[in-house]
Amino acid sequence: MTITIVGAGLGGLALARVLHVNGIEAVVYEREASREARGQGGMLDIHSGQRALREAGLIDQFHSIARGEGQDMRLLEPDGTLLLQEDTPDDAPLDRPEVDRADLRNLLLDSLPEGVVRWGHAFESADNGLLHFADGSTATYDLLVGADGAQSRVRALLTDARPAHIGQNVVELGIPDIDRTHPDLAAMVGRGNYWVLGNGLSLAAQRNGDGRVRIGLSFYNTGEDWFTTSGIPFDDPAAARARLIDLLPGWDARFTALIAACDDTVVPRSITSLPIGLTWPSRPDVTLLGDAAHLMPPVGEGANMALLDGAVLGLALAARPDDFPSAVKEYEREMFERTSAAARMSARIQELLTSPDASRRMLEFFQPG
Repeated sequence: MTITIVGAGLGGLALARVLHVNGIEAVVYEREASREARGQGGMLDIHSGQRALREAGLIDQFHSIARGEGQDMRLLEPDGTLLLQEDTPDDAPLDRPEVDRADLRNLLLDSLPEGVVRWGHAFESADNGLLHFADGSTATYDLLVGADGAQSRVRALLTDARPAHIGQNVVELGIPDIDRTHPDLAAMVGRGNYWVLGNGLSLAAQRNGDGRVRIGLSFYNTGEDWFTTSGIPFDDPAAARARLIDLLPGWDARFTALIAACDDTVVPRSITSLPIGLTWPSRPDVTLLGDAAHLMPPVGEGANMALLDGAVLGLALAARPDDFPSAVKEYEREMFERTSAAARMSARIQELLTSPDASRRMLEFFQPG
């Protein structure tokens, strides 16, 4: 039986690794030309997903690349009021450590035998056990797993659902080598996550493993066309930074200094999600995992759910090597329940972030009672 995975993200690679550990081989087709084809984004908060890494036999290697200090958090209001500061002791358990997405992906890639991942294969369609790629090549499958992300092409084989805009638009920026270039801002941000919430906006600054601080400015309750009307000239980074500062009236000068210190990487991102509780009639030859199955607001659950999807599906297939249809049904039942709960929690956090008193409500979320 040929297990074919489309997409070499965290979920697809976790599935391939758990299958390999259990003596079942799979093939992963990835549209990118190589693992270095593009940047993999910033840091990830890995908590429940650690179970998947244990099942994959990689938990010790994960701990060696995880940043326990990334669990630090500072929460502030736009006027500079510090509401919460949590500093993690050096000997604290790695309950929610941060890890560079690229490092985690490389850990999973390096755990697979040579040739499992086939680079440069852009999936186009599938029918009757045959995959079709953009370059005209084909491949066979008995079980096709769509791990191809938010804009999944495999998803269309199971459901008509498509991601919808959630009223949030994000501008991503960053300060490289911040400890050397801006030590005062480095001390302000600290070792982990730095959040400023209020006025329908948020600023999230996050330490990355390479010394860069990654910054996301979120504009809530905005439409899909907001970037075209915002007046942000993305083709002129210096003017874009100046316009972003203009969009933060009344914010403490320390926060606008963060924006002014950023380099010329200014990236707009529109945030979308799939319907909460999305399901589909089970098919014996196709299933989905990760963002392809349950894209949700980016509040710390997506990567964990994708890793767990890969592990749960891999274990189900290993337990029923002669009955993949039953294994897929078992996986989907568990996945639908688990990820629906995560999506509801993510939506709740998203609602808090969009509220007029977001900073206070998030403080209550982190410190109930």
